[in-house]
Amino acid sequence: MTRLRILIVDDEPLARLRLRGLLADCVQPAIAVVDEAGSAAEALHALARQPVDAVLLDIHMPGMDGMALARKLREQENPPAVVLVTAHAEHALQAFEVDAVDYLTKPVRRARLQEALARVAMRRGIVTVAPVPAPPTELPTLVVSDRGRVLRIPVADVVYLRAEMKYVTLCTTKHRYVLDDALTDLEQRLGEAVVRIHRSAVVAKAAVRALERRVLPGHEAEEGGESWAVLLEPGGEWLPVSRRQLPQVREVLTRAG
Repeated sequence: MTRLRILIVDDEPLARLRLRGLLADCVQPAIAVVDEAGSAAEALHALARQPVDAVLLDIHMPGMDGMALARKLREQENPPAVVLVTAHAEHALQAFEVDAVDYLTKPVRRARLQEALARVAMRRGIVTVAPVPAPPTELPTLVVSDRGRVLRIPVADVVYLRAEMKYVTLCTTKHRYVLDDALTDLEQRLGEAVVRIHRSAVVAKAAVRALERRVLPGHEAEEGGESWAVLLEPGGEWLPVSRRQLPQVREVLTRAG
């Protein structure tokens, strides 16, 4: 089976790791990540060693940025297809100037990435055949940054995430971590596995056991001294629920029942 050879270019190691994880989940077309680079210079060296079919290219990088590198790649005799990846949407028009196959915004969704790779395969004339899905060998994981360390946390282990000051506390069935990631970003990456219960908290749907009115120390209560809260297991912790999020939490409990 012909595989689409990919080079990942991003100055952030965590971003490269996330893309690797997404690519590992892509079954159509078949993928082979042949190398990765943290700068335009490293990317050019990697391409000199081994040609690829496509470059997943971050736009904002120190030194030569992604747009400049994309223009330079167009000068090659048989340039790789370019898929631009960025957290900023204002460069979409420039993607046409460098003949980019697609333009993905962070956090990248697997479905959108697969669409982009299918376009690359079509442009490169690579015939893809849908493989028979193999049984999963690994549970889904959440790639996070814990004060500089890159960790893979099984999604099934997540109990809740809570924004506190400039960091996010991740509570799992085994440990607590202090993450550098934004709560909104983590919520998007966990998708349907979690539900927002408060502006500063997201919990795993599988961990929700009860919804009651309770007195929570240190939490601003409503009239009567009580506020809505959810019971999470394992751990037996109660976390406050805002009135705005009550319908979503009730729906989680209804479906679980």
